[in-house]
Amino acid sequence: MPSDMIQLDQRIHPTSIVIDKETKPTIPLVPRTRTDQSTPFERPLPPFLSLARPPKNRNCCCRVICCIISLLLIFILIIGILGLVFYLVFHPKVPNYSVDRLRITDFRLNLDLSLYARFNIRVTAKNPNEKIGIYYEKRGKMSVWYKNTRLCQGYFPDFYQGPLNTTAIDVSLSGQNQYGNTLMQALQQQQQTGNIPLDLKVDQPVSIRVQSLKLGKVRFLVTCKLTVDSLSSNNLISIKASKCKIRVKL
Repeated sequence: MPSDMIQLDQRIHPTSIVIDKETKPTIPLVPRTRTDQSTPFERPLPPFLSLARPPKNRNCCCRVICCIISLLLIFILIIGILGLVFYLVFHPKVPNYSVDRLRITDFRLNLDLSLYARFNIRVTAKNPNEKIGIYYEKRGKMSVWYKNTRLCQGYFPDFYQGPLNTTAIDVSLSGQNQYGNTLMQALQQQQQTGNIPLDLKVDQPVSIRVQSLKLGKVRFLVTCKLTVDSLSSNNLISIKASKCKIRVKL
């Protein structure tokens, strides 16, 4: 056989490969972790940054504040309950005050045009409580005012007033005002009408006594609106109208 035919027979022809179309490459459901092939930029976070925990100091402060607020609420509740029991048992009432007499012993202009005044006032205090006594403490103040100008001032005496007791108190007041000339002219004009408005103010610290127990101090703030006919000295002044109000200040 010729040599070229022999070479043709020795050629290798490619064979056909059959691929199953239903067979598909599988993809893993969970990606493989690369522990050995991590890049320099992929570093795991430290454990203290990955888990956020609230600081302990903040928790302690919140607990302390909550405890303080709870104690205050409990204290207010206890005080309210005690006050309610005290009111239901003793039925406390404020005293009644009235101005019974007003006498002017001195009312004149000085050489420096200042106005000097001296009043004597009788005030009646009534304690309507059946089981509560009142201690009138020292340094209680009483003053007489014409509009916004104080004419004179004195001190309320200290004494004890028992339950259902009525006490008359005589107080001497004196004072000096530097704008005496202007004040005297205004009072003289007002005196021509026969109605001079005056304000009597009392600031008195008191203590409450329940049976044999003396409680803490409070303040009685008394304001009496007076209308008198004149301000002539050495004469008994006629009180045309008198109305007193009392306010308790803790």
